[in-house]
Amino acid sequence: MAVFVVSLACGGSGGVGGTVGCSAGGPAPDMVTGPAVDPATAAAITASVKFEGPVPAPAMIRIDGDPKCVAENGGVSQRASESIVIGNGQSLQNVFVYVKDGPTANYAFPIPAEPVVLDQQKCRYSPRVLGVRVGQRVSIRNSDPLLHNVRADGKINQPFNMSTPLQGMSFDRTFATREVMVPVRCDVHNWMSAWIGAIDHPFFGVTGADGRVALTGLPPGDYSIEAWHEELGAKTQQITVGPKESKDVSFTFSR
Repeated sequence: MAVFVVSLACGGSGGVGGTVGCSAGGPAPDMVTGPAVDPATAAAITASVKFEGPVPAPAMIRIDGDPKCVAENGGVSQRASESIVIGNGQSLQNVFVYVKDGPTANYAFPIPAEPVVLDQQKCRYSPRVLGVRVGQRVSIRNSDPLLHNVRADGKINQPFNMSTPLQGMSFDRTFATREVMVPVRCDVHNWMSAWIGAIDHPFFGVTGADGRVALTGLPPGDYSIEAWHEELGAKTQQITVGPKESKDVSFTFSR
């Protein structure tokens, strides 16, 4: 099988509507091509994540340290923490589910041209948990009419700390290598938190209100599926899927 190497360049300058280059301090990693997954044999795994036990009362977060944040939130001076969000049937939201190990390294998956967006709205990050492909742009925006800063403390990818003082300002970053998870904070508003999972394949997602993530288009094989939660930790399960097979896997977290 022929192997081709494609180099992804990155760079630019910060500023309103501008971009900033790779978070690794250099070019994005070379992306090795390979065969695409045969849709005639592609498999699927659906993960369900639930919380077990009494539902904890959410902690209340004061936001009145910045009057502008209070104004953006309709005059409310505090709001419930989003560190643990539980829906109907004890479903657990904001869990990052991804293929931790499997045959995906043998295949090529084009990097999406469109960026993943992390916004700053009403003095919170939206979404709180998100995934992005290695080499794909993350567009970080400020939709608030006030100063924020974005500090990403990667342990594998190079950390960055960028100010976004103006409403409508944005900048781009890419992650050079896989990392689960990169924490994001705002030094101006210490209650603002987000987490980014940088993955070298497209098989990941974040649970919503139903606590589910569907991983589709998988090559058949043996997989290690991990579910990560910011406060409750990570759990991993092994599963095998054959050609055109669909299977379910469930995760349960408790406090």
